[in-house]
Amino acid sequence: ELEAIKARVREMEKEDERLKELQLEAESHLVVSLEAGFFPKTTEEKMEVDQRSIYVGNVDYGGTAEELESHFNSCGQINRVTILCDKFSGHPKGYAYIEFEEKSSVKAAVELDESVFRGRVIKVLPKRTNMPGISTTDRGGYRSRFQARGGLAQRGGYSG
Repeated sequence: ELEAIKARVREMEKEDERLKELQLEAESHLVVSLEAGFFPKTTEEKMEVDQRSIYVGNVDYGGTAEELESHFNSCGQINRVTILCDKFSGHPKGYAYIEFEEKSSVKAAVELDESVFRGRVIKVLPKRTNMPGISTTDRGGYRSRFQARGGLAQRGGYSG
């Protein structure tokens, strides 16, 4: 019985070594892919990628990345097609981003604005670069827990 336990421990140690080797291999591939530039690191790199990208609105919910790629294939070499999906339901949101190899492809792609994709008229615009600290949902105004509601004076307190 003791020998069986020792044999099982040796098997588990061998398995542990194999897992460590696989993990090191996976981490080295990740470092290589990061160095290869799959993920833009700096703001300048993000802006450069955005200048080669377009926004496509009113995309049919059944549309695939391959169909979008074939629709915009005449504009130039496509690096990536991203169809955004709702994180809770997983259903497409109805818009996509397409990254091209060349900046000149963006102008050609914008010419396809109001073209028909899967029976729907799509909107094609150059992709905006999101600037840190600038929000499109900021409504302005002063918000505070001491703010009076409805333009009335604060309740309570002494007014002399």
